[in-house]
Amino acid sequence: DIFDGQVKAFFTGKSLGADRDKISKVLSIDKDDIYLPLQKHSDIVWLLNSDRTPVTADAVITQAKGILIGVQVADCVPALLHDKKTSVVGAVHAGWKGTSLQIMKKAILFLVEQFDSDPHDINVAFGPSIRGNCYAVGTEVKDAVLKATGPGDYVISRGGKFCMDLSSANMLQALSAGIPLKNIWRSHECTFCNPRDFHSYRYHKDYAGRQGGFIGIF
Repeated sequence: DIFDGQVKAFFTGKSLGADRDKISKVLSIDKDDIYLPLQKHSDIVWLLNSDRTPVTADAVITQAKGILIGVQVADCVPALLHDKKTSVVGAVHAGWKGTSLQIMKKAILFLVEQFDSDPHDINVAFGPSIRGNCYAVGTEVKDAVLKATGPGDYVISRGGKFCMDLSSANMLQALSAGIPLKNIWRSHECTFCNPRDFHSYRYHKDYAGRQGGFIGIF
């Protein structure tokens, strides 16, 4: 559990994955009360109300109680948001494409604009993802994320090649949206380094499953 009180927030590994049946049994909640969007590496932020039909989005925001929202990942960054004042929660999926489209920043600004949230009231948690030296990228990817995020030590140059820490890049985007550093929690586990515990697309290739990040108000 990451957040306290009425909020249930957690990241899964291989054991639970993103399996709604397993998660519903462990948490004793109805499978239909677990919502996963159709992820397309977009910058779409979806406000979930009473209609549970899955839509294309890579961030889901809700103020509805009794529903668990989540995102699926296998190296990408799962992030969870909670505004303790307005009781709004969010789940964000940020791969390199989403990061280059500022999905993290847009999800936070969505709370500010739609719910009048103060960034100082928003807690952010980043789950396990591929980290640092394990994530080699090309110049195009490096340039796209740099343009969206600004300079930072999340880019590692190694003999003319580049590695990138997407968790650090997304943390910088959260900070640039006004989230205080003390409100941010980050897992330091690398999905590629821990293939026994986590699904990793870079490690398992097309055989990779998915784990996730989930949050809800109960």
